[in-house]
Amino acid sequence: MPRMDLVVARPEGLYCPPGDFYIDPWRPVDRAVITHGHSDHARWGHNHYLAHEQGEGILRARLGADITLQTLPYGQAIEHHGVRISLHPAGHVLGSAQVRLEHGGQVWVASGDYKTEPDGTCTPFEPVRCDCFITESTFGLPIYRWPTQPELFAQIDAWWRRNAEEGRASVLLGYAFGKAQRMLHGVDASIGPIVVHGAVEPLNAVYRAAGVALPPTLRVTDPGVDAAMLRRALVVAPPSAQGTPWMRRFGANASDAFASGWMLLRGTRRRRGVDRGFVMSDHADWPGLHKAIAATGAERVMVTHGSVAVMVRWLRENGLDAQAFATEYGDEDIADAPEVAAS
Repeated sequence: MPRMDLVVARPEGLYCPPGDFYIDPWRPVDRAVITHGHSDHARWGHNHYLAHEQGEGILRARLGADITLQTLPYGQAIEHHGVRISLHPAGHVLGSAQVRLEHGGQVWVASGDYKTEPDGTCTPFEPVRCDCFITESTFGLPIYRWPTQPELFAQIDAWWRRNAEEGRASVLLGYAFGKAQRMLHGVDASIGPIVVHGAVEPLNAVYRAAGVALPPTLRVTDPGVDAAMLRRALVVAPPSAQGTPWMRRFGANASDAFASGWMLLRGTRRRRGVDRGFVMSDHADWPGLHKAIAATGAERVMVTHGSVAVMVRWLRENGLDAQAFATEYGDEDIADAPEVAAS
């Protein structure tokens, strides 16, 4: 008799039948285990949430202070209906976790979103041995290979420094949760003042409370922030700020840039209408995905979102039992993806 799958796809999301709970469901359910606080994985309306303790501030800020939320540190296990559940570092954003399920002699791991290079703003990814690994494939094409952290921030610092010397603001666009904090943590804050959008600063506070080192940041309405200061400043803002009246404060000659893994593709920067593109992603690149999958030792792999067909085919060609799960993940990334990269 074949063993029961520990995770199956249902209309509400990824469901664990023996445990009677969901992982990152996209429709309201009774019990949800949440891998991280991005809006495509953490949605409002569940009766009970389980997440990593460092994700609490983000989840309550985004879903409501009164949600019923249970938290765990990495590695601590609980049991629910006979299923042993533990959370393990995913290296994606603060509080991001892989969900390890153990039941009936099987171990399954649902990774959520993850990246394999440490960035200093969240606990680095740790592979978890399992029989079946549920992986994303946001950047699951061979073209996607990220620069190292030092290479990336050398590029950003050089751009900011040159703009400051020329007396124009440097506006760097990236997601308010995760990407913005990576930018702040990695740049050379001695170049000039740093100004952040109102959507970014509350999340900075959550990161600082978790012990992540971020440089001092200002808002445009703070005392002492004037036109002369802004001409030397790095301005960190979400993509939604592009083209809004808020952006006019930085002058017509401000230089703007977009930080995204999609910037690796020709034409994406032009489509975004920015001066510069920096290749920065909170997801694993092509080599990182395969390194992570191999490190689990899993013989079976489920692929949830991104370049699913390519990843499934590659895994099958390399001797693994691979198949796709149809999900509704990817909102945080696919909105900025060129059509050629989405699948």
